[in-house]
Order: sequence, then C-alpha cells, then structure tokens
Amino acid sequence: MASEPKSNLHRIVIVGGGAGGLELATQLGRKLGRRRKALITLVDRSRTHLWKPLLHQVAAGSMDLNDHELDYLYQARWHHFQFRLGRMVGLDRAAKEIHLAPTFDEAGREVLPARGIAYDTLVLAVGSTTNDFGTPGAAEHAISLDNPQQAALFHSRLLNACLRANAQQGQLASGQLHIAIIGAGATGVELAAELHNTIREFLSFGLDRINPEKDIKITIVEAAPKILPALSERLSTAVLGLLKKLNVDVLAGERVIEVSSHGVKTATGREIPAELVMWAAGIKAPDFLKDIGGLETNRINQLVVAQTLQTTRDPDIFAFGDCASCPWPEKKTPVPPRAQAAHQQASHLYRMLPRHLRRESLRPYEYRDFGSLISLGKFSTVGSLMGAVTRGSVIIEGLFAKIMYLSLYKMHEFALHGFTKVFLDTLARIITRRTEPHIKLH
Repeated sequence: MASEPKSNLHRIVIVGGGAGGLELATQLGRKLGRRRKALITLVDRSRTHLWKPLLHQVAAGSMDLNDHELDYLYQARWHHFQFRLGRMVGLDRAAKEIHLAPTFDEAGREVLPARGIAYDTLVLAVGSTTNDFGTPGAAEHAISLDNPQQAALFHSRLLNACLRANAQQGQLASGQLHIAIIGAGATGVELAAELHNTIREFLSFGLDRINPEKDIKITIVEAAPKILPALSERLSTAVLGLLKKLNVDVLAGERVIEVSSHGVKTATGREIPAELVMWAAGIKAPDFLKDIGGLETNRINQLVVAQTLQTTRDPDIFAFGDCASCPWPEKKTPVPPRAQAAHQQASHLYRMLPRHLRRESLRPYEYRDFGSLISLGKFSTVGSLMGAVTRGSVIIEGLFAKIMYLSLYKMHEFALHGFTKVFLDTLARIITRRTEPHIKLH
C-alpha cells in the first residue's frame, strides 16, 4: 500500500468533513497551517460538504443542493490545509497510519488507489449513519438522510411519483402518493413539515389532476410514546399540535418491524401503505469503527473518549461529534449527538490541540446545552432556550424562534468563511430567490 511522503511538520489528520471536522480543519489551518507550525490534512469520502441539518430541506426540495455545497479543495486552498479524497477503512496504531480504500468513478474505473496517510495526531469526526436496527426490508425499500446523495434521491423519487400520478388515468392505487416517515425525532418532524409545503408548491406548476388534500398523505411512525422523545413534554406537545394542523398523521408507540415496496408494518399488526418510505429513526457510528485499531467502542460503534476527547486507549487519537461517546458528568450520560455539541467540541479541540503538540495538559470539554429548535418550514419554528440568561428552560416560537434557528447555520458559515463572504453570499441568495421558483423542480 502506497503512503504519502513524510513531513518534518507535526501531522494532524482529521477524518470526516462534517460540520465539526471541517470547522476544525479550517480553524487549525488558519492558526497552525498558515504559520507552518503543523501540517493539517482533512480526509473525506466526498468531494463536497453540506451542513447535515439541511438535508431534510434538500429531500423536500425547498433547498437547491448546488447553492449550498462547499468544495473541500476550495476550502483547503484558502484556509491553509490539505484535502485528501478517500474512505477510511483501517488504522495501524503502531505505524501511526490510517488506511484508505481505493476510490472509483461512476463507471467503476479507479481514480485513486488504496493508500495510507501517516499522522502524529489523529482526529476522528466521521459522524453517524442511520440505524435501521436490522429491520427486514429497511435497507432495500427505505431511504435514509445520511448524505446529500440520499436526500437528492428521495427528492427525485418524490417528483417522479407526482408526475406519474398526474399522468395516469383513473383513481390512484392504495398507498400511492403516501409517504411514511419512520422516526419522530427532529429530522422526521422537520421533513414532514417541509414536504407538506413543497409538494403543494410543486403541484401548482401544472399538476392539477392531483388533489393535495385528498391524494397526499404524510404519516410519521414513532416507536416511543411521544414525538421528539429526547425533548421536553411541553415542546413535544406543541409540535404535535402544529403537525395536526398540517394534516400530518402521527402514530406514536408503533414500532416498525418490516418495510416493503408497498409500505410498512408495525409490531401491533398495523399496515401503513406508502409509496415512499424515509427512515429517520436511530443513529450509529459507521461500522468500520467497531473495535478499529483496538480502540474502545460501544454497542453503536461510537469511540469511547475521555472528557479531553482523547480515546481511552490512545492519547494521540481524538474523536468527537456523533462518532464519539463523550461523558457528560452533569447528567451522568454521554453528550447527546447534536450539531451544537460537534460545534462546541471542534472549538474546544481548536484550543487544545496546540497544547497537545507542546505536550501540555489538556482541559476537559464541558458540554453546554443551549436548548433545541425545531423548524416546521414556513409554518412555524418552536424550541427551548437554556442557559444562564434564561435561568432554566424557556419555550419560544414564531419569528424569534425562526431567527434563532437560521442563526445556527450562519454560525457554521461564519466559522468556515468569516463575515464578509457570508454576508455577500447571503445577499446574493436573497436577490436570486426573488427571480426563481422556491422549490427545486428537477
């Protein structure tokens, strides 16, 4: 297996270009890479980055993927780190080297061979994938929202389903134009609300043989007794009321045991006809992490780390974000897999890794829960704010909640690009949106 040339600089390799990994690579590139104090390398299996909380908008068609994708090579050039395309498949801790699988193009031709990348400090930020718990038929008949390609696939199938239904003669078949969303977490709830709006907008472009109130049906199926099970009862109840106003059916306490081409079946025997099924229930770290390099992992493949975000069996390997199980002493549970946690951990490592290079002691990471926000598209945004200012938890909704929700993405953009570029890009999108359809029509 080929390896890259050695470097005299300390080599920090970050695997995973999600929200946390890309922010960390960008910030370290500015601080250490530009001054030649370390060689920063970002590794990802994709060529482009999209903030994962936006995927439900891409799937529904309310956001054009091309307008928000970020090219890793572009970001690397302007922020003093290097990018390597590849999928990590192995780790040699003794040689301090990660192993990448060969990369192939759409025609099956090899673009890059299998190779190794040496490191002095390794940071794993590979995120998570959907956990279908081995449910029969889920892998074959349900789509997940792990990456932009899956979101685009769902959107394409949705548009094709509408076009097919509009062109056919006679009544629609059972389950036709019905959508089943498995999981009533933030992703499932936000997707349902976005679909309610975008499907109706799409039908307004000449698809007048479909009655959105009669023919379109969106059903959320949740195994827990309430939606948004990780959030408060009050917030869950508020969102449930808004979903009912959008005519979204919510089936709580129903565990899916089978997915087929015709719909889903639950443990109570209920059968839910559906032409499209989205699986948005449960997460796990990627399978390749399970006991990789002899590192400690838990039952969902997450790397177990100390509060310094160092893995328990190797102080030169760090992990954060959804792929890591980090202790939260205040609650005596692991830090929840949220975007705000990944952002906080990236900022913490940005401050601590220079200390690690100097072999100084590291301060522990302390998770700060600022609450949760759920967007129901143009209809409403609800959530809770937590912190010293609010002195506990405060439920918010409406315009203020929507502004807070939008600010989360802007914070991510600021971390990557700075104020000037974000301001100009935002202004350009506002102007362009006035002259284009508000949904993606292809």
